[in-house]
Amino acid sequence: MKILITSALPYINGVKHLGNLVGSILPADVYARFKRQTGDEVLYICATDEHGTPAELAALEAGQDVADFCREQYEVQRSIYERFHIAFDYFGRSSSPDNHELTQHFARKLDEHGFIEEREINQVFSNDDGRFLPDRYVEGECPNCGYERARGDQCENCTKLLDPTDLINPRSAVSGGTNIEIRATKHLFLRQSALIGEVEEWIDRHPDWPHLVTSIAKKWIKEGVRDRCITRDLSWGVPVDRPGFEGKVFYVWFDAPIAYISTTKTWGEEDPENRDWKAWWTEGNDVSYVQFMAKDNIPFHTISFPATEIGSREPWKLVDRLKGFNWLTYYGGKFSTSSKRGIFTDQALEEEPADYWRYWLMANAPESGDSVFTVDRFAEQCNKDLAHTLGNFVNRTMKFCEKNFGAEVPAGGDWTEAERAMATELEGLIADYTQQLEAIEFRKALASLRAIWSLGNNYLASAAPWTEIKQDRDRAACIIRTGLNLTRLFAVLAWPVIPGSAEKMLDAVGCRPAEGETPTWPGQDVEGELTVLEPGRPFTAPPPLFKVIDEDRVAELTATYGGAPEG
Repeated sequence: MKILITSALPYINGVKHLGNLVGSILPADVYARFKRQTGDEVLYICATDEHGTPAELAALEAGQDVADFCREQYEVQRSIYERFHIAFDYFGRSSSPDNHELTQHFARKLDEHGFIEEREINQVFSNDDGRFLPDRYVEGECPNCGYERARGDQCENCTKLLDPTDLINPRSAVSGGTNIEIRATKHLFLRQSALIGEVEEWIDRHPDWPHLVTSIAKKWIKEGVRDRCITRDLSWGVPVDRPGFEGKVFYVWFDAPIAYISTTKTWGEEDPENRDWKAWWTEGNDVSYVQFMAKDNIPFHTISFPATEIGSREPWKLVDRLKGFNWLTYYGGKFSTSSKRGIFTDQALEEEPADYWRYWLMANAPESGDSVFTVDRFAEQCNKDLAHTLGNFVNRTMKFCEKNFGAEVPAGGDWTEAERAMATELEGLIADYTQQLEAIEFRKALASLRAIWSLGNNYLASAAPWTEIKQDRDRAACIIRTGLNLTRLFAVLAWPVIPGSAEKMLDAVGCRPAEGETPTWPGQDVEGELTVLEPGRPFTAPPPLFKVIDEDRVAELTATYGGAPEG
């Protein structure tokens, strides 16, 4: 089966924090890796979101031309995701020529079918800046919750959608000036109200979506979906190719989701003989489309983007499964890019290996509610699960074998009831783990993975090869041979979550997949999986896979990044 996967596009305005990573890109990568292992044809597409006011404001703050800023930041983000072992099939840019072309195409098609309307609206004009201020260039007090730093498009505190004119005591985000007035200007609107019936019908066809997703979508619909202004008075973005709209660009939330399609087009055009990009995006093909995003992006992906696709009256592929996430909080407060609060992805990689962060974030994925990050919780779980459970199992199995049998899989002995009972229990745990990954329930899946590792440790402790070797060398050989096979199997099962460590484990037992390939997901024959490594096969014990994060290190990290945020 073909599995098309997209994760919400990361904004270009600076390095993302851990909450952003676990809210879309990382879980999408774990799922993509898993589905590749099960034999599905996977295409994981993402891109940097480079248009709109966040890009312009960040470039202004950096003292750079916005195009140069975006080009530089794209490389920064691409490098970080690569070091986090994020295995995109293609990581593109929303500023690409393909996205310009396709965004303008959608606008023309929507206009042809009567879903674009030209309207004169009142907009904030800053006399201090000498320009109209697009929504994100205006800040003020939210009329809904009173948050004092609400933006002109949405309040990040209560998530209510806003217009700049809704704000109380508005001010320019560029200069901070309050010398602003309301002036009339002309813009294009997507007539979402005329499409909402078809959108709601599409939502209703997916009763299996997470409650978080459907509740947010239905809340929007119940409150009344307004037509959406899809143009802005900016110089950076996709130009509006319409007479009288010179100097205007399309709204970033109109062109950004289209970048899922246009980035696939760019991917396809790099190797047109072997890549049919349209086959992934045309209805009727055998494609399951899965999206990953944090809850603040859900309204745009359940209302605005599907309305754009449906309204084009072209057979574009609509999402089949949408996985939404709550917030990862930093000591109970918000991670914040703008306030530089929390640990950011580049900092995380400087402090501890990528797999530590990948494991902890997925084990604590904010699925049914918000999750809390603290350095103490991070260290405690990494120590317990990675160092003391998985790492300890691999290390003592291989070291014992080296000392007593040499660096190869030992021969001798046959399975007993202990091995058969362990294999039966393991079979059930693997079935649970597989089902939970299929269902995209990551916290449950990681609990099952943890239980699988614990089962291996319990087996080794109970079978006690260090005792058996004193009286029955063949029995000890059988136990250790089973332990080495468990090491290989643990690596295969851990590949989606901690690929760097899994690769080291597979390297150690001579089972590393070829470049560009992935280890095959285990079948139902667990006993067969535990006899893959035959007697005489050499192995190379790796250095300890995980180091313990001790109290001094915890204190150091806490001092560097702080504890509970103020306010």
